[in-house]
Amino acid sequence: MNNKTVHQYLMTKPYASVSQPFGPEVDVYKVKDKMFATLSLSNMKAKSETDSHWWLNLKCDPDEAQALRDIFDAVIPGYHMNKRLWNTVILDGSIPQGEIERMIDNSFSLVVQKMRKAEQRAILLHLEKD
Repeated sequence: MNNKTVHQYLMTKPYASVSQPFGPEVDVYKVKDKMFATLSLSNMKAKSETDSHWWLNLKCDPDEAQALRDIFDAVIPGYHMNKRLWNTVILDGSIPQGEIERMIDNSFSLVVQKMRKAEQRAILLHLEKD
């Protein structure tokens, strides 16, 4: 997946919004004002502009976070995030689209689970319609 397809997928989530509270270089995706993802172009030193990759931060269960890091070289501890609860997925083409979508779905679900019951029900109604 590239940054455009990731953005499109993130925005299919019920009540998803995107803003740039940290500046124009970082898109922050929220559900009902709770962050579930960030997307930014890596600011790590690259050999050339074509070596730069987009980085996707996603919330994750701590055990699964470590397992994903062990499986995929392109999954690292969350950059500028709580490294126990967040992973950074480097969009370098090495992870199948379905797996990235599953990780996005999981991040969204984890954030929704922490909301009040009424908010959860409203979101779940939208998921059932889709």
